[in-house]
Amino acid sequence: MSFSSKTKNELVRKMFEKRCCQFAEASSLLRMSGTIQLIGLNKVNIRVTTENPAIARLVFKLFKNNFGINTDVLVKKNKVLKKGNTYGIIINDATEILKKLDIINFENNSFSINYKLPERLLKNECCKRAYLRGAFLGGGSVSDPEKTYHLEFVTHNEGFSKELSRLINSYGLKAKVILRKSNYVVYLKEGDQIVDLLNIIGAHNALLHLENIRIIKQMRNNVNRIVNCETANLSKIVEASLRQINNIKYIERTAGFKILPPNLREIAELRLKYKDASLKELGQMLNPTVGKSGVNHRLRKIDKIADQLRKKGEFSND
Repeated sequence: MSFSSKTKNELVRKMFEKRCCQFAEASSLLRMSGTIQLIGLNKVNIRVTTENPAIARLVFKLFKNNFGINTDVLVKKNKVLKKGNTYGIIINDATEILKKLDIINFENNSFSINYKLPERLLKNECCKRAYLRGAFLGGGSVSDPEKTYHLEFVTHNEGFSKELSRLINSYGLKAKVILRKSNYVVYLKEGDQIVDLLNIIGAHNALLHLENIRIIKQMRNNVNRIVNCETANLSKIVEASLRQINNIKYIERTAGFKILPPNLREIAELRLKYKDASLKELGQMLNPTVGKSGVNHRLRKIDKIADQLRKKGEFSND
């Protein structure tokens, strides 16, 4: 089962106790996953389609509890990859229900779809959260956090997508809207923002799971960063050691150590003898001991002497 399905199953286990919250959730569920069917004489039916049986049961309970109606439920085998079922919940003669849920406006014996948020149903904070929960159940999804951070709501109207993003952003989030094919998608891509939204809609188990994965990923990234840093430092040390050894050997081969003052000759001989030693270890071998910066200063002088000898060699060849 996908992470998104687990999140939805967690949400539907507990219905809101307040009727106002149930109205808000039903309104957004119908808005996101419902289809209006005209049957004539200004009457309509509603069809809600879902592949999640738990959501189908929730829709059935919401309309039975709040409107006293029993819906018809159709089960159809999903032909795509022959996997799972599709559940269709039919609500007959639903004009009054749609009016109560602020999904349609009815004037002069005709109706029009209301693409704005049902402000009348969202006066309370609990109802706003219920509305977002219903929107997620009806048309939302969240990616597996092991792979990527992405949560989205798929809507079919630009105006409603902007209204929904406005509601989400009223909680300090940064939801954006993008056109994907013929749908308007409201999405979040930052892990901490997705965690906040899961908390708002009450998906606390999914939230904890996502947070645990974020912590593991952060620890893994920190370890990789440290390892990469150490590897880079070791590479620099090895490159510097090889350069120093090559320069010392060049001096020994061309002019001999006799041209070096005693302090440089001493460090040159130690570097040849202990090729893998660090600057600090080389300094501790000297008598008296010298710090890391002092050893580095002497080796730099040796590098300069080697460069000067190379230049003289080039001029003499000319």
